[in-house]
Amino acid sequence: MIDNTKPPETAVLVALITQKQTADQTKEYLDELAFLAETSGVKTIKSFTQKLDHPDNRTFVGKGKLEEIQMFILDNPVDSIIFDDDLTPSQVRNLEASFKDIKVLDRSLLILNIFSMRAQTAQSRVQVELAQYQYMYPRLTRMWSHLTSQKGGVGMRGPGEKELETDRRIVKDRIAFLKEKLAKIDKQSQTRRKERDRLVRVALVGYTNVGKSTLMRTMAKTDVFAENKLFATVDSTVRKVTLGNIPFLLTDTVGFIRKLPTMLIESFKSTLDEVREADILVHVVDVSHPNFEEQIEVVNATLADIKAADKPMVLVFNKMDRFVPKDEWTESLNSSDDEEFTDSHEEVIVPIAVRRKTALEYLKKTYLTQKADYVAFISAETGENIGELRELLYDLVKERHYQIYPNWLHVPLTESAEYGDGLAG
Repeated sequence: MIDNTKPPETAVLVALITQKQTADQTKEYLDELAFLAETSGVKTIKSFTQKLDHPDNRTFVGKGKLEEIQMFILDNPVDSIIFDDDLTPSQVRNLEASFKDIKVLDRSLLILNIFSMRAQTAQSRVQVELAQYQYMYPRLTRMWSHLTSQKGGVGMRGPGEKELETDRRIVKDRIAFLKEKLAKIDKQSQTRRKERDRLVRVALVGYTNVGKSTLMRTMAKTDVFAENKLFATVDSTVRKVTLGNIPFLLTDTVGFIRKLPTMLIESFKSTLDEVREADILVHVVDVSHPNFEEQIEVVNATLADIKAADKPMVLVFNKMDRFVPKDEWTESLNSSDDEEFTDSHEEVIVPIAVRRKTALEYLKKTYLTQKADYVAFISAETGENIGELRELLYDLVKERHYQIYPNWLHVPLTESAEYGDGLAG
C-alpha cells in the first residue's frame, strides 16, 4: 500500500542572545517557538543562536551567522525560517532575498497563523483577519519588489508604486470594513454580557497550555475542547456552574504568551472584555514548567495592560501530577514507596509518595503561597485537590453573590450539590 501522507513542513529557528536576554532564556524561548511551530504543523530540524548587543538592522543576525544558516539550508530540506522576534519590513525583504524561495516568518506571523487555524466562531475569525491585515499593511513594500526597477520620468510614477498604492488602499479599506463589522459584533457581545449581570462571573486566565480548558471541563462537568498544544482555544467559552446552591458563570479565555502580537490584543478586545468584566479571576499556572514564574509575570503584565489586574484572584498552580521536586531538596524526601510514576513529558520517574504528599507539603511552605491572597495546588487532569479549589472559589463567589442577592438562602457546599450545565459563549 502506497502512503500518500504529505510530510510535514520543516523549519529552522533563529534567536539572539542579548544584554536583555540570557543564553538560558533564549533556549527556553526557542523551545516555546518550536512548540508554536509544531502547533502549526511544522517540524523544527535546527535552531541557530547568536550573541549580539542588538539585532542587525539589515538581516537580524550578523553576516557570519547568515552564511552559516545558508550553508545548512543548502544541505538540508528546509521550507521556512522562523525568527523568535518581530522583523522589520526591510529585514524581511533582505532575508527573503538571501534565502530565495524559502519562507521567512517572525514570531508574530507564526502566532497569527495559529490563531487563524484555531478560530471557530464568526467573531474570532473576524478578529484574526483584522490582526492579519494590520500586520500585513506596513510590510506591503516587499510584495512589489519585482517592480522596483521600473522607474517613471520626472513627475511620473512607475507601475510598481501605482500597484503598491492600490494594494495599500485595498488593505486600508478591508481593515476599515473589518473594524466596522467587529464593532457590530462587539455590541451584540455586550448585550449578551449585560444579560448575565445577575450572575457572578469568573474568568480563567493564564499562559497558553497551562490547563485552563481541562480545569474548565473538570469544574463545569461538561465537554470543553482541550489539547496539549499552544492556543488550543482562541474562542471564549462560557458555562454555568453551581457550587452549593449558588450559580455562577465560568469563562475559559484565550491563553496569553510572551510577545503576544499587539494587533491581536487590540483585535481580541471583545474576547478580553470577558476578563475585564469578570468579578473574579482564576489565574492558572503550570507548576511543572521550569519557567512558570516568568509565565506568571507575562500574564500579570498582560492583565495590567488590559486594566484587569485589580480583581479578586485565585492563583491556581496546576499539573501537580507532573511537578518534579528541585534537586536541592530531593534528598530529604521520602522515596521508600516502591510504586513509581513515569512522567513522559519530563522523562523522569517520580515516586508517588513524593509527587502526592511531600511535594505538595513543600510547595505550601514556599513563597509561592505569598503570590496571591488565595492560592491552590491542584491537578485538573487527575482531580487532585479540586475540592480545595472549589471551597476557595465558593467563598469568593458567595461573597459577590450576596451583594447581588442579599436575601439568598445559604446552603453549605457539598459534593452532591455541585453541577454544571452548558451556556453558549
